[in-house]
Amino acid sequence: MSAVHNHDHHHDHGETAGRLMWFAVALTLVYAAVEAGVGWWAGSLALVADAGHMVNDAGALVIAAAASWVSRRPVSQLHSYGLGRAEFLAALVNSLGLLVLVTWISVSAVQRWQTPQAVQGEAVSLTAALGLLINIGVAWMLFRGEQNLNTRAALLHVVGDLLGSVAALIAGVVIVFTGWTPIDPLLSLAIGALILVSSLRLLRQALHGIMEGVPLHLSLEEIGQEMACIPGVISVHDLHVWSVASEEIMLSAHLTVADLARWEGILAESRKLLHARFGIEHVTLQPDPAVQIISWIPRERE
Repeated sequence: MSAVHNHDHHHDHGETAGRLMWFAVALTLVYAAVEAGVGWWAGSLALVADAGHMVNDAGALVIAAAASWVSRRPVSQLHSYGLGRAEFLAALVNSLGLLVLVTWISVSAVQRWQTPQAVQGEAVSLTAALGLLINIGVAWMLFRGEQNLNTRAALLHVVGDLLGSVAALIAGVVIVFTGWTPIDPLLSLAIGALILVSSLRLLRQALHGIMEGVPLHLSLEEIGQEMACIPGVISVHDLHVWSVASEEIMLSAHLTVADLARWEGILAESRKLLHARFGIEHVTLQPDPAVQIISWIPRERE
């Protein structure tokens, strides 16, 4: 009965997180349109770049919400593991979107540096301040929702956009008080650099998961050594650890055991170790008997 209750709780939690994400999408798109219009009128690249980032955020949130829904679909005849890997695909698409955005910001900033334009500092400051508040609200909604690679990818977009709002706000304030317009493209480049680092890290995690790599926080050698130390286990071979979803780790291995009659106890101890020490619950283990090597010594022929 408790297992059913936990499943329902997880499902409800996922549905709530999905509704919050769709609300965040609507809020982000509405303000992106406002920010883009003001940025274009005020001549601020930082504000237009921030608006473009917010549109990119909205796309990331849509992908994250869709992937969250898909990943909760039950297993089927065609997908015996379910569709949890949709989280990795969503993170991959989001990271590539961030790289495209960084490229656009960088090219635009260089062009703006070479050809400075007048910027309405007051309008930029007020719009960026409002955008900052909205981004803080969206980030808070995502942070309190379900946490996995997919939602962390979406949160990364929003945090990057939050920094973009800060940059646009600083640029507006500096222009108002000093009139120094080069601050606009300079801060755009700085935010682009921050987004680049984060997007490359996210891209690495997504590709690693898609390629069924060992989760980055685990060590295959350490897991094998710990399992080999279980009483009754002689050796561990054909050990594989991978992720079906960002929070769903799988393990399979062959254990050479001294006595097959003790296998039930060894299996229970192995599962307990893997769960407590490494957080791995989906385990498939196969016992292999220890082979006694018999050698013959040739006799001298009579």
